[in-house]
Amino acid sequence: MSMRDTKEQEFLSLSGIQHFTFCRRQWALIHLEQLWVENERTMHGRILHEKAHSGERERRGNLIISRSMPVFSNNLGLNGECDVVEWHKDDMGVYIPQYEGTYSPVPIEYKKGKPMNSLANDLQLCAQAMCLEEMLLCHIPVGYLYFHETHRRQEIVLTDELRQTVVAMAEEMQSYFARGHTPTVKQGKMCRACSLFDLCLPSLEKLGTVSDYLSSNLKSD
Repeated sequence: MSMRDTKEQEFLSLSGIQHFTFCRRQWALIHLEQLWVENERTMHGRILHEKAHSGERERRGNLIISRSMPVFSNNLGLNGECDVVEWHKDDMGVYIPQYEGTYSPVPIEYKKGKPMNSLANDLQLCAQAMCLEEMLLCHIPVGYLYFHETHRRQEIVLTDELRQTVVAMAEEMQSYFARGHTPTVKQGKMCRACSLFDLCLPSLEKLGTVSDYLSSNLKSD
């Protein structure tokens, strides 16, 4: 993929990958229309991430831990933060200022629940890794999801399929953003779990557009 000529103000939020996977309309309401409603799920998730985002760096032997590390990708047009990046000492790794030797980075994304099969989580983690790879000129084969409920990690292999999906989603997000377009909703069971349900009003989609309503009533007359 060729490098993009992306101005900083045109970068989209990396965290939006997860919203976009869950629902294109939810992503647009949050990232285009700047709408947000806190519920119990989002509040718990926010508190967990605030704890992870202390901005501290610590060393444990041959392991260095960075928290709330800013990352970006010109290719994807995305920027954001990694909850945690672990740097494992590795002769084939990259240099870190103020530390001797070279290290291989491993991104770790914190989640509030328990391990599950979630494409949204995998894609968000993969996007973080792709940002790190572009910034550091390295390759990151795996990352981890850390689940607060079980205090366990789940290894995620960053496959070519995941990477291609991230690229496709980033391009689609950029397209919506450039047009200022909020997609129509595809109502489903997931709608009730969405914090923006009352703002999205998915049931109104069944009524159709105003022009549809007028056309239907004129024909009936």
